[in-house]
Amino acid sequence: MSQYLQLLRKNPDYTRLWLAQVVSLLGDWFNTIVLSALVANYSGGSGAAVSGFLLARFIPSLIIGPFAGTLIDRFNRKNLLIASDVSRALVVLLLLLATGPDTLWLIYLLTFIQFSLSTVFEPGRNAIMPSLLRKEDLVLANTLGSVTWSVMLAGGAIIGGLVAASFGAAFALVVDSITFLISAMLIVGITVRPDHVRVLHQDTPAPASTERGFRDGLRYLRQRPGLAATLLVKLGQSLGNVDALMIIYATELFVVGEDGIISLSLMYAAFGLGAVIGPLVLNRFNDGSVRVMRRLIIIGYAWITLAWLVFGGASSLALVSLALVMRAMGGSVNWTYSSVIIQKSVADEYLGRMFSLDMIGFQLASAASILITGQLVDSLGIENVRFIVLGMGALSLVPLVLWGWVVRYMEKRRPAVAAAGD
Repeated sequence: MSQYLQLLRKNPDYTRLWLAQVVSLLGDWFNTIVLSALVANYSGGSGAAVSGFLLARFIPSLIIGPFAGTLIDRFNRKNLLIASDVSRALVVLLLLLATGPDTLWLIYLLTFIQFSLSTVFEPGRNAIMPSLLRKEDLVLANTLGSVTWSVMLAGGAIIGGLVAASFGAAFALVVDSITFLISAMLIVGITVRPDHVRVLHQDTPAPASTERGFRDGLRYLRQRPGLAATLLVKLGQSLGNVDALMIIYATELFVVGEDGIISLSLMYAAFGLGAVIGPLVLNRFNDGSVRVMRRLIIIGYAWITLAWLVFGGASSLALVSLALVMRAMGGSVNWTYSSVIIQKSVADEYLGRMFSLDMIGFQLASAASILITGQLVDSLGIENVRFIVLGMGALSLVPLVLWGWVVRYMEKRRPAVAAAGD
């Protein structure tokens, strides 16, 4: 804990970015819990309806991601983050108009708009971090970001469920809107430091001023196979979406509280706990090199496969929660280390496009998995949902085996370059 406090004390600009993440995530989980329960309630527990809601969160990145990455690399990243926050604050308030089954479409539409604006924020936040921190602080800062996401998921999910149950969905949505405004005010005070970026990439020539398009980013990626493989890590771990299945488990199989809000909150809390534990455990073996982080991602994938098997066989809410802890441990490790590898391997002028491509892969796999999961639940019935989960476990073996092969190939083909990040 002391090392994180020291990181925050020595880097006030990063601290502001981190605090913005804290308050924004708290509101996000209020939003997620409330809207998930409302969609399930308004639709009568339809798997397709739940999938539609989740798709509205994931599809924007596929459509807008390439443009967002180019914007992040062309314009002031700090200003883009502020604009994203303020715009989302306004959109979330409009969700107050969704008051019954006949306005279910409005939840889908506004969620789509909200996450369209988010396609700028998350890649932008990742891209701006190297200009706020020293090279040696990147692993610690990304771990803190992952832990923060996890803690706010665990705490925010429980608090969000309790607040929604006590004060209603409208109150929770207003809180979410306010958190975006607080985040924007914190980011206003950030000072970007280009000297940090020059030190991090002192051996990497800056691109020409004309190399700012999306195709230039793809060309940059094609020349770096190790980086291209890293941009598929989040995609691989998202084959088989856990969010849709969590909603089905909470609202149909292990119902606690009205509309399953409490059980869903507990599941998200378990997921958040696991996401905290994962990087903290493996950071003991992480020396900050790309080579070691690639190897540790193998462990992350193995945890994910094990989690799916436990999830499918779970007969109680406690076992479901245990499975979600393991699933989140693997996902958090893969997310954290793949992000650090990108930050250490990519020239600053390309970071926005690389992180947008990274998110596109993640969202593409998530959207496809959500769609397929919803169709399977509606076709096979909720009574067979456990077989669907076990099928996800079998599918998760594919990225585990492929990533193991990638690591072996990269180390055998170019050991020195692999250690340096291609």
